[in-house]
Amino acid sequence: MKNLKRLFLSILMLCSLNMVAKEGMWLPMFLQQLNETEMQAMGLELTAEDIYSINNGSLKDAIVHFGGGCTAEVISGEGLLLTNHHCGYGQIQSHSSVENDYLSNGFWAKDRSEELTNEGLTATFIKYMKEVTADVLLNETDGMTEAERREMIKSLGDSLISLEIEGTHYEAMIKPFFKGNRYFMFVTETYTDVRLVGAPPSSIGKFGSDTDNWMWPRHTGDFSIFRIYADKDNNPAEYSEDNIPYTPNKHLNISTQGVKPGDFTMVYGFPGRTDEYLPAVAVKQITQVLNPAKISIRKTALEIMDKEMRASDEVRIKYASKYASVANYYKKWIGENTGIQKTQGLKRKREFEQAFMDAVNSDEKYADYAGLLAVYDSLYGELEDIAMARDYFIEIAYRGVAIVNFANKVSKFVETGDAKDLERFKKSINGHFKNYDAHTDELLFDALFKKYELEQADSEYLPAYFNGKTYSAKEVFSKSYFASQEKLEDLLNSSTKKVQKKLSKDPAFKVASALYGHYRNVIYGKYWSLEDELDAVDREYLKAMMEVLPDYRNYYPDANSTLRLTYGQVQGVSPLDAVSYGHITYLEGMMEKYVPGDYEFDLPEKLIELYDSKDFGPYADDNGKLPVCFIATNHTTGGNSGSPALNAKGELVGLNFDRAWEGTMSDINYDASRCRNIMVDARYVLFIIDKFAGAGYLLDEMTIK
Repeated sequence: MKNLKRLFLSILMLCSLNMVAKEGMWLPMFLQQLNETEMQAMGLELTAEDIYSINNGSLKDAIVHFGGGCTAEVISGEGLLLTNHHCGYGQIQSHSSVENDYLSNGFWAKDRSEELTNEGLTATFIKYMKEVTADVLLNETDGMTEAERREMIKSLGDSLISLEIEGTHYEAMIKPFFKGNRYFMFVTETYTDVRLVGAPPSSIGKFGSDTDNWMWPRHTGDFSIFRIYADKDNNPAEYSEDNIPYTPNKHLNISTQGVKPGDFTMVYGFPGRTDEYLPAVAVKQITQVLNPAKISIRKTALEIMDKEMRASDEVRIKYASKYASVANYYKKWIGENTGIQKTQGLKRKREFEQAFMDAVNSDEKYADYAGLLAVYDSLYGELEDIAMARDYFIEIAYRGVAIVNFANKVSKFVETGDAKDLERFKKSINGHFKNYDAHTDELLFDALFKKYELEQADSEYLPAYFNGKTYSAKEVFSKSYFASQEKLEDLLNSSTKKVQKKLSKDPAFKVASALYGHYRNVIYGKYWSLEDELDAVDREYLKAMMEVLPDYRNYYPDANSTLRLTYGQVQGVSPLDAVSYGHITYLEGMMEKYVPGDYEFDLPEKLIELYDSKDFGPYADDNGKLPVCFIATNHTTGGNSGSPALNAKGELVGLNFDRAWEGTMSDINYDASRCRNIMVDARYVLFIIDKFAGAGYLLDEMTIK
């Protein structure tokens, strides 16, 4: 009786926490079944069919998986795409030079002949999705290993895909949901001729840069514009001068009515990854062990890059994208740790686990689930050291020191001596050195390898390289062919046999061979063997949650880079005692942050002139101010960058680009009291295109309400 009473109170408490939370990343095909009633009660004026339909044009036909990592949306009947500035950053950087610095000055094509091509950039549409769980698990047996289960799923899945797309130019993929308890197929159409149309200068698109990253209040015009091109039949085609702008099944209307507190909002896009159902022991390991180590490594790297970028425009351009990438999750992890602590995330996880165990112990039919949490404790205990060793390798040898990663690319050629392997390596040389500075990399090598050795000194997984012959940074960079494009290309003009011999003795190659060899032989197998065991427990635990506590919540699948919808309301936030933030920011806030000449907070002269004259055109708010950004309670994550923020009518009112720092723990523990997504106001986007850039011809293509 005592257990049953405690179970009732636990469930009541947990349900009360979730009644106010509009969390979840929902599969569009189930909106009518799971979400439509609640969404309409919150203000939605559309039906689920308007949002996702197979047979009729719907909002999903305007949503694009951009470059495989971000989201974009079609905003005109002529293939115009809107996404984030940081999503298009790599393309903007690739077209930039000291002479044509599009990062600093912005870029706006005057007409379609000036739109810039982007090799490798893709725009993918979801044609439809369908559940295939029964088909891919047809031959599953209780005694299967995880490897056998994966192979079965792949084999059956490949057959299903072949049948599904036979006779079409479509592609398809099958992905696991609910930790592998269910599987869905996504049939896709990918366009490969995607051209850069316009981007504001970084002083607008990255205003606030790293200081403001993940922060609210925010004043960043984080957007860029591309265009999809197709062949004469509107089908995907490689770049050709004969290609024409893509005609979409659906493009988004843009609203200039703005937002106010309580307004219904939804974000439609491709969120990357979340782990909402982790046990407490995993959350503790992530926030108290693994994150702090990675934060420390990235802090060291960022300080070095920042100093060198400030000293040289050439280095700034070369390292701009890499610095932004490293800084992004550095700050996110700090916010994640803080958010878990402030919201008592571990305590809440443990309270749920107690409710789960009370329910399991209250009924004999759940006896098979009684040991799940103990298995988690054991496996995460085994995982900790090997996971730490893996993070050090990835953060330093793989991501941190470029010469090591670059030298590793010749490992197959050095082993085989095959000229084809050498030719493959040669194709990577120009791309590598275009964004590389040897002096900066030497400083990173010196600092990060000292950190590697010192902080992993007591680990049984420290590479033997650090216990034997090691190279100083000066020795590597003065003697290695990989530190100089000129020296490397001179060598590559020699005979294949000579190249093989010289590269095999290169100090950077020897460092790479030692570290990558250790990772492959010592770390990789054990780490993924433990992950396999955890996958099986994860699948069983989530199945058990939904069976034992079915009324605790509406269970939604973790993000996995597939099309999802999240919904909530425009709402300010009070993340700290006596601190409250409103829901919207204005251009006058940018002026308050403005620091002339500062690389983070400088502003273009023309924008200042427009502010001084209050020349905001039709884009001002009712109070006469020009809106810049706003926040809402939508549950978003990486991959949602560039996703449209839609109002109750399905009109674009903003462009999602970030989360508030105090709520970045939403990937593992959503809390509606702190979690806010940050969006560029659509009116600011239109203002910059029209009044600042003078590219009003683009607005002529759009449907503006």
